[in-house]
Amino acid sequence: MTDTTHTQPIPPGRAARQRSPEFRFAADALGGLRQDLFHDAFAFRPLPPTEPGGRFTRRGSERLREYGARAPHAVVVVLAGMAAFLALASPDGAGPVGLLCGLLAGAPVLLTLVRPAGAFWVSLAANTVALVLSGGSSGESPFPPGGFVGHLAVLTVVAARTRPRTAAWMWLLTAAYGVLADGLFGPSDFGYGSDLGPLLFFAGVFLLTVAIRQTLRQARREVSVHQTVTAHERSRRTLLEERTTIARELHDVVAHHMSVVAIQAEAAPYRVENPPPELEKAFATIRENAVAALTELRRVLGVVRAQDYEAPDAPQPTLADLDALLANVRDAGLDVTKTVTGAVRELPPGVELSAYRIVQEALSNTLRHAPGADAKVEIGYVLGGLGLRVVNGAPPAPSLIKPSPGAGHGITGMRERVSMLNGEMTASPTAEGGYEVAVFLPVPAAAPIEGEA
Repeated sequence: MTDTTHTQPIPPGRAARQRSPEFRFAADALGGLRQDLFHDAFAFRPLPPTEPGGRFTRRGSERLREYGARAPHAVVVVLAGMAAFLALASPDGAGPVGLLCGLLAGAPVLLTLVRPAGAFWVSLAANTVALVLSGGSSGESPFPPGGFVGHLAVLTVVAARTRPRTAAWMWLLTAAYGVLADGLFGPSDFGYGSDLGPLLFFAGVFLLTVAIRQTLRQARREVSVHQTVTAHERSRRTLLEERTTIARELHDVVAHHMSVVAIQAEAAPYRVENPPPELEKAFATIRENAVAALTELRRVLGVVRAQDYEAPDAPQPTLADLDALLANVRDAGLDVTKTVTGAVRELPPGVELSAYRIVQEALSNTLRHAPGADAKVEIGYVLGGLGLRVVNGAPPAPSLIKPSPGAGHGITGMRERVSMLNGEMTASPTAEGGYEVAVFLPVPAAAPIEGEA
């Protein structure tokens, strides 16, 4: 079998359309120019107030913060006033021509508040009109004193409100305009007395500063977004891990009960003399269902088992094992006391296990976040369930406590256990500087067995 590759001829028109990388780069650059400074250049885009929590809205009274939110607008107005004042203070500032030149110098700066891209073009046009009105008699070209400050302010404000690419285009267009205007309105010896060089220098410094500031701000914003997403994903992963741990632990409890059901169903017919066939069949069905349920439980455990999971060698702990836990905690340096109220009774295994784990996690948090503090464990057996309260005092040396990267994960696990049993939980700092975890786990009353007194 032979594979044959057919080469399609390139149409004549397509070869002409294939461009070099340099051409595509230039086309993309011109497309960016069109998008930034030509497309909807005079669209209405008012300057928004400063966001809450900013430099001007962080402190002070409510009215002062309201005024601080308009600080950028006030700065633009002041810059417009400076440009107009310099135009009026120039040698040609007297009379109607001077007033018109002052208006031409300050108006484009004010226009940046609502139409930033259009303000750039208006500034160039206004400067051209000012040059025509003054006839170049001011001695400075291509930007009179008012136009120099006004156009510099326009460049800075527009760059702050747009992207860094726009700042680069405005600088290049200003340079091209300055060369052209200098040739038309400047002195005969080109370059002497021109203020184009100082304008381009200061504009380059200001625009570069604004571009770097915008880039850093965008980078901080992206880092903040990534951190928020990472924290959310970490929280979800912690929640799933806690639920997996609870499922593995409860598997042992449920498997034990199902094994007892299967054994009792198998032994029940032998405890009755001459049992009817229907009864033997019913017990056989119960045993088969119990064995099938055990098989499914093992499959579920295989799904939620971690790669490094090892089956426990001992039964899951209960409240009867709490004294051993408290002894281990005391050996670790935590002074803990236990108080039990109410009539101690046997509770469902799931409640016993969850209560033990909640106390264990609360004491672990005390050792981690409040070393050297004392703790109290209170257990209350009430009519409708079980109450738990673990409270610790303030740490003796809070400044020596190192931050823990897993802070808050223990609380998540406790809440999951309480939610699984339809209980209630509160966890909050105390007025003395410690921390308190209070839990109530409802336990339904056992139904009376028929025939019992």
